[in-house]
Amino acid sequence: MNKIMMNLVAGVCALLAMVFIVVPGPSIFFLLGALLCLSFNYPWARVWLKKSQVWFKSACVQLDKRFR
Repeated sequence: MNKIMMNLVAGVCALLAMVFIVVPGPSIFFLLGALLCLSFNYPWARVWLKKSQVWFKSACVQLDKRFR
């Protein structure tokens, strides 16, 4: 039951992310939320979540360097 609910929440977050790609909105946050929910049950989602965390960290460091 818990796995089904997490997959359902992840699906809703992924659908909202797709909607917010077309309509201006926080699509990245919903996509990360979907990956977070899926990472509890699926190892491939955990790998993608780690990759996205590394990518966002490096992007933030580069932005900090530009604005200083």
